[in-house]
Amino acid sequence: MSLKTDGLRHDEEDSSPLRRTSRRNTTRRERVAPNIGHVAAAAGVSRATVSRVMNGSPTVAPELAARVRAAAEALNYQPSRLARSLALGRTSVVSLIVPDLSNPMFQDILRGLSQAAAAQGHRLLVAESNENIQEEKILALEARRHSDGLVLASPRVPEEELLTLSEQLAPVVLLNREVPGSNLPSLSVDYAAGIRAIVTHLLSLGHRHLVYLAGPVASASNQERVAALRAASVATPGFTLTEIPCGSMFEDGHAAARAVLATKATAVVAFNDMVAFGTLSGLHELGVAVPDDISITGFDDIPFARYTTPPLTTASIPKNELGKQAWDRLWALMNGESPGHNVHFQPRLLIRESTGPAPTRHA
Repeated sequence: MSLKTDGLRHDEEDSSPLRRTSRRNTTRRERVAPNIGHVAAAAGVSRATVSRVMNGSPTVAPELAARVRAAAEALNYQPSRLARSLALGRTSVVSLIVPDLSNPMFQDILRGLSQAAAAQGHRLLVAESNENIQEEKILALEARRHSDGLVLASPRVPEEELLTLSEQLAPVVLLNREVPGSNLPSLSVDYAAGIRAIVTHLLSLGHRHLVYLAGPVASASNQERVAALRAASVATPGFTLTEIPCGSMFEDGHAAARAVLATKATAVVAFNDMVAFGTLSGLHELGVAVPDDISITGFDDIPFARYTTPPLTTASIPKNELGKQAWDRLWALMNGESPGHNVHFQPRLLIRESTGPAPTRHA
């Protein structure tokens, strides 16, 4: 009796967990994700036919394609993105290279490009060169190897090198940069027109001595700004222009505040909004009132510009639209179509409280 009872107890205690484990293992095996072979068997076709249908090939007869899609749906089959990329020779990824990701202007461009690419089933790979020309070239080549196309935002590479490099990067679209005489698709901003509008506004307020806080030396848009400012100073009697090497970020503008005051200028034209923000902060720390003692302008109209104290006078550019249109051109190139004509956006002057009449006595 004891042996029989022990035997029964042994069976019950030993078999129940093992059976449960066995069932779990069986369930795991049964739940293995279906692959292309399962779909082929269910549809009664070859694996190659399934592959062609999944990749959108028009060479499969409609009735066969419908049978394959029905089998795939019944099995809840999801094609491998990697396998599809290898079959098509595409990655469904595009890349964006920017000089400085901390600049909100590039973040807005990134958002516009990313949203437009996602609508076509593509993902965005982003890298920054940190204002380093050599790093920019390396990043561009590396990114292109891992993506189907490339957008270069405000590239710092010299013109001749950019032309040579573009042959290896194609398809490629330029943002904030134009290469005259080339076939490179580009979306650019008329920075000279924006500067002229700012200068006209400041002159109308009685300012005759302006200080320009210059951006990165390798920046093509900075060169356009400088050329427009110098042309205005030559064309306008009594107009004095002082240039101070600065940079493109908040800390650059902040560090330049004392140098700005030393020029005795009555108005500051900053390379961009970030530099203007930094200068505003530095001037405030020095007890200088804006615009009572000195006026200041930015460029780009990034989201924070209207919320500074005082709100910043700046030139607005359509950053999000730049990103969207860059995708449209890149998508056309990737599909062997014409990217369309190049676009030169006109900035819009937004007059806010950071600019006022020239003071009769400088701070």
